[in-house]
Amino acid sequence: MLQRIQGFALLVGLIVACGQTAPARAQHPGAQQPLVVKFVLDDTIQPVSAGELDRAIQRANSDGASALLVVLNTPGGLLDSTRTMAGAILSSRVPVIVYVAPEGARAGSAGFFLLESADIAAMAPGTNAGAAHPVIELGPQPDAVMSQKIENDAEAFLRSYVTRRGRNAEAAQDAVHTSHSYTAQEALDQHLIDLIANNDGELLAALDGRTITRMDGSKLTLHLAGARMVVVKNTLREDLLGWLVDPNIALLFLVGGALLIYLEFNIPGTIVPGALGTMMVLLAIFGLNLLPINYTAVLLLVAALAFLLLEAKFGGHGVLAIAGIVCLTFGMLTLVAAPVPEMAVNPWVAIAISAAFGSITVFLVRLATRARRMKSRLGPSALVGSRGTAMEPLHPEGYAPEGRLHDGRVVVEGEIWDAWSSEPIPAGAPVRVVGYEQYRLHVEQAEPSKHSPA
Repeated sequence: MLQRIQGFALLVGLIVACGQTAPARAQHPGAQQPLVVKFVLDDTIQPVSAGELDRAIQRANSDGASALLVVLNTPGGLLDSTRTMAGAILSSRVPVIVYVAPEGARAGSAGFFLLESADIAAMAPGTNAGAAHPVIELGPQPDAVMSQKIENDAEAFLRSYVTRRGRNAEAAQDAVHTSHSYTAQEALDQHLIDLIANNDGELLAALDGRTITRMDGSKLTLHLAGARMVVVKNTLREDLLGWLVDPNIALLFLVGGALLIYLEFNIPGTIVPGALGTMMVLLAIFGLNLLPINYTAVLLLVAALAFLLLEAKFGGHGVLAIAGIVCLTFGMLTLVAAPVPEMAVNPWVAIAISAAFGSITVFLVRLATRARRMKSRLGPSALVGSRGTAMEPLHPEGYAPEGRLHDGRVVVEGEIWDAWSSEPIPAGAPVRVVGYEQYRLHVEQAEPSKHSPA
């Protein structure tokens, strides 16, 4: 009996101990700590940044994060990429917080669309957002009807989710229709954003316990107090694409690669210039393919190349070269139909590349043309016009049947040649080659060179 009582007491003790241990584990800070995935978007809005945001949303969804925090600072970008990114935010299973920060940052143009698409829109003091009117920076400008269509389409796209988010649709439309821009306090007063916060920690603390309405109408309460934050960093591929999508870098690669390929054609067998040039051209085309290209500018670039080749081959007293450089400059300046200046080609870069590429192209093509012409001038034909010295006298004795003098010998370009002349020439006299017949040079006496010793 005593053993049974002891066993029962031991069993009760184990149950009590387990009961005390389980709550202790549940109260461990790490067990219920919320996770927030942070993504910093400090760039223009284009296909590369769209891919980065999509990866951040997938990461937040797969990790079961409580929220995705997008720290935004952008001048704007492409409307197509903006639609893709806003759509990804609207369809995200994890709530998305878009926070314009740090101080001095902006959500301009396309960035305003992203800010308003978020479940929570926030700004730091000293930031601004708006100026979201669609812009075609360069290239053919649309007529009034097409401009109105583009503007109405952008406004309708913005209204489609601003109203569902419970924000001020009229103030949001003003950012598109009149390019109005708002400070952080103005945006809060106009109900375009939900709050102003000085930093990430203050933002998450202010949002803890807040209930939001998702796009499908469901309610969700945020629990973000003491959240663990994981920053999504760019991959090597994204860094490389972000570098190549800069039109200035892409143009440098394109021009440099073209010159290396030309060098390979003129010096066959070197391999390295051709391989490196091909790689640079392909990378440039890949980068430019991610940007809106103005095909009228492509025609200008083709015309510029034609002018430069014509100048090098036929010579145009520099007129064709100047025309080529001008076409090249305008072609590069208008190559990318940039909606914001940050995505356009820098004018100084375009001028520098055009002048350098034009000059180098004319110089190299002239060298190549001259070399090809010299290849056909071998033997006596290459010596016509050269100066030499008579090794022995050429005198009027022993006329040949054609009335020419008998052969003598001359030294031209360090070589000894049989020569004939129509007039007597004393030994040691300077001569000039005026023609040839088979392997005999026709010479005439020349004036002493100014550099010859007296």
